[in-house]
Amino acid sequence: MPRTKKKNSRGGQHGHVQPFSDEDASIETLSHCSSFSDTASVADEGGEASEDTAQEDFQYKLKGFIDSTVDKSAKTRQGALDGLKTAMATRILYEFISERRMTITDSIERCLKKGKGEEQRAAASLACLLCIQLGSGIESEEVFKTLKPIFKNILADGSANIQARQAVATSLGLCTLVAEDDILDVHATMECFENLFIRSYARADGTCPLINPQTSQLHTNALLSWALLLTICTANQLKDILRKHLPKLPRLLESEDVNMRIAAGETIALLFELARDMDAEFEFHDWDELCDKLNALATDCNKHRAKTDKRKQRSVFRDVLKAVEEGDFQSETIRFGTERMTIDSWVRKRTYDAFREFVGSGMNYHLQGNEFIRDVFELGPPMLVDSATMKAMKISRFERHLHNSAAFKARTKARSKFRDKRVDVGEF
Repeated sequence: MPRTKKKNSRGGQHGHVQPFSDEDASIETLSHCSSFSDTASVADEGGEASEDTAQEDFQYKLKGFIDSTVDKSAKTRQGALDGLKTAMATRILYEFISERRMTITDSIERCLKKGKGEEQRAAASLACLLCIQLGSGIESEEVFKTLKPIFKNILADGSANIQARQAVATSLGLCTLVAEDDILDVHATMECFENLFIRSYARADGTCPLINPQTSQLHTNALLSWALLLTICTANQLKDILRKHLPKLPRLLESEDVNMRIAAGETIALLFELARDMDAEFEFHDWDELCDKLNALATDCNKHRAKTDKRKQRSVFRDVLKAVEEGDFQSETIRFGTERMTIDSWVRKRTYDAFREFVGSGMNYHLQGNEFIRDVFELGPPMLVDSATMKAMKISRFERHLHNSAAFKARTKARSKFRDKRVDVGEF
């Protein structure tokens, strides 16, 4: 991702709201749109009239969700927030949302201030999706300017609902990446995250602080958001952070929480990558000790840890160890529609994971049509694919069945290596 953000990049193709059937628009079935072929198929089957009707029905339901965010019933407000979240995660809705962004922002603000627990969590996530839809520009900056003080108050308030704080820790990071226009304010937000995750540092004598799982998850979310903002820091800021935090971050590798250990390992790999981008001869004084710790985690066989946790941890730390020792990264190819994108660095991985956490299964759709996300990953303008091309790309049901069967067999064979070998000792 570029170190400097490009301004005035918008969240989608203007004037084009994807059609949605009445059934799909409900909260229960607002699931996922895989490609632009949906628009073409609707147009082919029903023509422009049916497309306009589907679009009107979809917008009518969205307006109902917006109205319901101020309902007296907490359950109704929760359902409306979740409905808007799902719609924004699976559709490009720039024009519709742009016209109503202040109304939606007011609703989010009200739910964050007066709601509880799950409602605050949903409102925080919706705020992030709103910024993703609007893209990096004046509109998202106005939204974030309104919500940032509330986010920071909830994050710093030890008496606030822990689920709300966890959600805010994640949303504040991505909203800052998208909508913050001052790098000094980015640094101030990073300090808010630092004040949380440093409480999970192991003590000088090697003992770990007693932290409950919910609080540990809060610290993990804060660390991941902090790592996300590292990707847009200036060189001078990175030098200060490397001097201040890199010697201390390995203390988080002693945490009892596997998610914290993994987040710490990936953050360390990210810092080494950024440091070597600035100086190819970068050296770390405690390099040998750090590599020993990473190697121990990559080959962890402690019996008191769950097998699934150890397996997940070993996989991640093998990659982290390679990053620290050799500067390598295990690249991954993401396919969406007729395009593909390569995740070839820790910077890209952290950025991709952050967006995917909010849009979920709609990530491929946003990679195709969201101008802002395409700009972040340097994919260029959205590609328009006609219906004939999409039909030519489709495979038959039988071919798809064969492909899935082969994949299932390969997956079963691979997993069998890790399953327990039970011995039949007979009957007694």
